[in-house]
Amino acid sequence: MKDMFGLMKQAQAMQQKMADLQAELENVTVEGQAGGGMVRVTMTAKGAMRGVDIDASLLQPSEKEIVEDLIVTAHEDARRKGEAMVAEKMQAITAGLPLPPGMKLPF
Repeated sequence: MKDMFGLMKQAQAMQQKMADLQAELENVTVEGQAGGGMVRVTMTAKGAMRGVDIDASLLQPSEKEIVEDLIVTAHEDARRKGEAMVAEKMQAITAGLPLPPGMKLPF
């Protein structure tokens, strides 16, 4: 029973840390790039897009499809970076808890 109490206490502490992390991720920004940095997307680690920067040399009617593809690619790059950051922070929070392998948090 003593182990159960300790586990419950750890779970409560982890829950508070997760709430703190969620709030922190609203303010953490990541940047994705495409086309050698000619298109950059800035977004929060939670996935809210904050900005797009496009090199002026791409702003030609004949480059429209290329620019569209580069924006999508830059957004995907930023999303992956944000997810990696979240995974790293979650791993630090759940360290020491006896969770089954492959279990993802939050549920």
